[in-house]
Amino acid sequence: MYAIIDIETTGGNPYRDKITEVAIFIHDGERVVKEFQTLINPERRIPHFITRMTGISDEMVAQAPKFYEVAKTIVEITENTVFVAHNASFDYNFIKSEFHKLGYFYKRESLCTVKLSRKIFPGKRSYSLGKLCQELDITIKNRHRAMGDALATVKLFELIRKYSPQGFFMEIAGKQLVNNPVNPSITKQIIENLPQKTGIYYFLNEQNEIIYIGKSKDIRQRVLSHLSNVRTKKALEMVQKITDIQYEVTGSELIALLRESEEIKHHNPFYNRQQKRTLYNYGLYSYSDQNGYLCLKLAKINNGTIAHTSFSCMEKGKDFLFRLTEKYNLCQNLTGLYATSSACFQYAVDICKGACIGRESPEDYNIRVELALEFAGFEKENMIVLDPGRTEKESAFIIIEKGQYLGYGFVTKDQPLENADDFKIYMTPAVDNRDARQIISGFLRNKRTGKRITY
Repeated sequence: MYAIIDIETTGGNPYRDKITEVAIFIHDGERVVKEFQTLINPERRIPHFITRMTGISDEMVAQAPKFYEVAKTIVEITENTVFVAHNASFDYNFIKSEFHKLGYFYKRESLCTVKLSRKIFPGKRSYSLGKLCQELDITIKNRHRAMGDALATVKLFELIRKYSPQGFFMEIAGKQLVNNPVNPSITKQIIENLPQKTGIYYFLNEQNEIIYIGKSKDIRQRVLSHLSNVRTKKALEMVQKITDIQYEVTGSELIALLRESEEIKHHNPFYNRQQKRTLYNYGLYSYSDQNGYLCLKLAKINNGTIAHTSFSCMEKGKDFLFRLTEKYNLCQNLTGLYATSSACFQYAVDICKGACIGRESPEDYNIRVELALEFAGFEKENMIVLDPGRTEKESAFIIIEKGQYLGYGFVTKDQPLENADDFKIYMTPAVDNRDARQIISGFLRNKRTGKRITY
């Protein structure tokens, strides 16, 4: 499958500029089977010369979704596809940069129709999309708009496939796997035995030691990306040492993340240790002040204390705390966002109820703080969280009891399970720690799990 993509932007620098429009055509090699298009609010002004070229103005994108609002759709629609674009590095780097700003690593195999055109149609005067399409009698409607340019790229892509030698695309896209030239021990059979399912995978060396553990929604695709991404000395070194690849299907992405975290801590693989993990450096903590008000604060993680939730950086923590303060009508003075010795600004505009100056009682104020903390984590909840299982007939589950993560398991959907004790029969115990809580609370907050049963 191929995701043929075009974007429009506010400029040419993926680290400074932003996307204003995206169009995606999913192509199965024969025809387009799915499409997605939307304007994007770049959250900044569009330069006049860009508006003159594309026709996209500030007014047009004012009510359009922001990138983070369509990010999940882009991930899902391009899952297990090859990223195809004209001058692919431009589009791919912009999309990767947008995801990077959201804290997500977006990676796809890519094909560039400029490079492919040079091989299949040599000797053309120009390989820019407009001029090349003109020479090849491909009509472009709405030039310099994502939908028009992407559709033209689809037609160019189909023309390249039509005139390309047999097997050309399979070779370029890496879809025909022979023994890996970097490491002949990784055979075609090893790769074909890997499932295209959610779970965790293990790289083992000649001594049968686990040297790396990873998680993926598509184990085979992720392993292939490791084998093809040997641009650094460490990556090459790791691939050369692999003699076997094992895996564990979980079905549930939540359980895959929990198992990955647990297994890395247990086995301490060499190449996981080499990664400079920056997750969970800052935590959200609570304490009571001298007047009995529950206060919140962001601080560096203290290994002796479990935070309500944690963040990769202070900026992300502040962003979450601002939203939490607004959602539960908390005082920004008592959440550490704006420290003052008098009434906070929100009190002056009738948002804060006056906890900062004693106008609202600690008892009333603390009720909302506790609700906010329950939203941030899962301190007081007893629940069973259900998720997709390893097969269609199965459900995965985790159990949280008295604010602690107890473990995970799998049950068939036709089993008569009435209470937590019934689920515990099938539960594999797990270690409750900061990382596990962060993973679970993130899934619960963002509603990325299935049914929840409280008890």
